[in-house]
Amino acid sequence: MSRLPLRIRLVAGFVVAMLVLLTAAGAFVYWRVEYALDRGLDTELAQAAATITALVDPTGHVTAPEAAAATGVGWQVLDARARVVDSGGPVPQRPLVDATQLQHVGSGPLTTEIGTLLPATADPYRVRATAVVPGARYLVVAVRRDHRDEALRELLLQLTLAGLGALAVAAVVGDVLARAALRPVERYRRRAADIAGGATGLRLDVPPGRDDEVTRLGHTLNDMLAALERSLEHERRFVDDASHELRTPLTLLKSRIQLARRRTRSVEEHERVLEELMVDVSRLADLAEQLLELGSTTAVAGETADVAAVVGSVVERRRVALPDRAADVTLSATRGTLSAAVGPLALERVVDNLIQNALLHGRAPVVVSVSGADGGDWVRVGVEDDGDGMDASLLTEATHRFARSPEARARPGAGLGLSLVDEIVTRAGGELRLCFAGTHTSHGRSTPVRCDHGAAMVVSVILPAGDA
Repeated sequence: MSRLPLRIRLVAGFVVAMLVLLTAAGAFVYWRVEYALDRGLDTELAQAAATITALVDPTGHVTAPEAAAATGVGWQVLDARARVVDSGGPVPQRPLVDATQLQHVGSGPLTTEIGTLLPATADPYRVRATAVVPGARYLVVAVRRDHRDEALRELLLQLTLAGLGALAVAAVVGDVLARAALRPVERYRRRAADIAGGATGLRLDVPPGRDDEVTRLGHTLNDMLAALERSLEHERRFVDDASHELRTPLTLLKSRIQLARRRTRSVEEHERVLEELMVDVSRLADLAEQLLELGSTTAVAGETADVAAVVGSVVERRRVALPDRAADVTLSATRGTLSAAVGPLALERVVDNLIQNALLHGRAPVVVSVSGADGGDWVRVGVEDDGDGMDASLLTEATHRFARSPEARARPGAGLGLSLVDEIVTRAGGELRLCFAGTHTSHGRSTPVRCDHGAAMVVSVILPAGDA
């Protein structure tokens, strides 16, 4: 069955269920009709037995055969060995019951059948045996079942024909219903095949105004297709941007190597060339590392971080690593514990990238501030520098991958820092703001936190508060 088409299995299941139902209903009707017919025959036999019993003398003979014949049934008087002592009416001369059956008559009347319903027999009888003289004489009365058996056979035929007709109708109706129910699924399959074949921008045709299992499946598949297209477009754009950005340093490396091989050089000249190549290779390594970080910004659900402690550790590590520039970065944090719904490692990457950008593209001093906002529902981390800032158009596009101002292209970096920060903050349900000279741009979730800083270049990360 598992190898058959779903429509065939549905129809087969529907037909089998109808077969069981019709069989049970037919059996009940047959039993009730048979019971009513047998009850009528039993009533006739009981009345005849009462009449004839009064006419049997101690020797086993009927004293008034005419009165016995008036009952309309056949009768026999048998001895204990089931031999016929006297008889009358439409019954054969042979005993209707045997000695073994007579042994059960003492406890009450015995009712039995002679002949079968199917196949039909020539002399069908319904027989009732009672004791006239216990242990010595028995009265057996019998009535033919011809009309009763014919009625039951006709009933069986009609029930069979009606059942077969009902099953045929059920199969047709089941097939129509199964086709109607599976038609949207087949339509979805054809559309999915078109999409798998390379067609873009297609969606499953989900009928409006309906809410059933198939339409909900269609909506879910459409959402999945939209998510896949966004993911593919995201990856395609990322690959295009990365290939464009990698092409320049790779071309420079190739040109430097070709230039170095044009003539014989001294050891000192080779060392200078290697130093120049090392700078280009370092930039490529930094770019590759940032690209890998962008690909691993998945948020960890349920993590929280002590914002002041994390930011303080990032600033302190920078001071230890660069003691000659320790005064370039200062920390201003609110007293107490401020917890944010973001992982500590992710927050470290955010703060480290913001400080790096501020020192690279701005000017010292860089002030890192940590404070609660909007009644404690949000935590704000701000990085302010004393540089020339960004113009309004760049503030809007600064979080795009490889977005850089013309002045920044001469500096180290690949334009991926703010994109990395935006990815992490957005996944954490927060907001990234870039503000300069009265222009404020928002990226990610919009929060009710107000900007209360001056006109200097400020990058603010606003994160939802976590459990302390």
